[in-house]
Amino acid sequence: MTIAADREMQFLLGGVFALLVLVTGVALAVRATAGDGPRRATADNLWARTRSFWIIALVASAALVTGQTGAILLFFLVSLLALREFMTLTPTNASDHAAMVWTFFVIAPLQYALVAFHWYGLYSILIPVYVFLFIPSLNAMAGDPQRFLERTATVQWGLMVCVYCLSYAPAILWLRIPGYEGEGAKLLLFCIVVAQLSDFLQYVFGKLLGRHRIAPTISPNKTWEGFVGGVAVATAVGTALWWATPFTPPVAALMSLVICLMGFAGGLTMSAIKRDRGVKDFGALIAGHGGILDRVDSICFSVPVFFHLTRFFFARGS
Repeated sequence: MTIAADREMQFLLGGVFALLVLVTGVALAVRATAGDGPRRATADNLWARTRSFWIIALVASAALVTGQTGAILLFFLVSLLALREFMTLTPTNASDHAAMVWTFFVIAPLQYALVAFHWYGLYSILIPVYVFLFIPSLNAMAGDPQRFLERTATVQWGLMVCVYCLSYAPAILWLRIPGYEGEGAKLLLFCIVVAQLSDFLQYVFGKLLGRHRIAPTISPNKTWEGFVGGVAVATAVGTALWWATPFTPPVAALMSLVICLMGFAGGLTMSAIKRDRGVKDFGALIAGHGGILDRVDSICFSVPVFFHLTRFFFARGS
């Protein structure tokens, strides 16, 4: 079904952009009254996050409008950009050249091609099994033992989080759910909206109410107050969107909670990698607010778990 004929999808997209307009108005008001000092830094950060969410919403909407092909191409491009950011900040050397060539020009395209051809039996194990064994063998043939384990793990981890995990986003479009055929775009939008909204609201609630930091040496901005507030509101929004999913309201609430928790885990984990590398952001592609991987870290962790829960409990084998 096309978006032009899908009233539920039109309503969903309209709601997303209405929310963005509201958030933009709040961000502009906060920025106009911020003054100088810490409040100004918070206002600027809020404005940068708002701009980045506009970019994400516009690009994602364009992909959904163009259908499954557009979604595959979008997430493939996002995976390559995120993988490039990840590899740039982690230890590799000339001996890893062959592994890099295979990673960017063979493995990543192959993963997305398998998703496009609905070959679940292979795309679900290609990287965690076959590539997991192939990359260290390739590096060993290069004959460089220096930091061998660290360099190999870097490539494997980059492929897992930036390619394997993100490839499950377009794979949602092909889930065969009885009574929900052809509605995968709404399910994908549901997952992305809940994950991104939780991430955004955790920051907002943390700035407004945050007192107790969760992991101050990893992510100083993450607080228990922000975590509880952001997860609670995003879960409530996801529950309210049950009508756009194949779930009942209680199941939509549970799925939304899982998305929020996994998104939090993704953000915290990727922050730990940045601290280890001594950087604030993975990149600078999004002006004023880091790189691609900084914006999709929550999706990297939430999408594959959401996909498998949905496939296991609601979909026919594919």
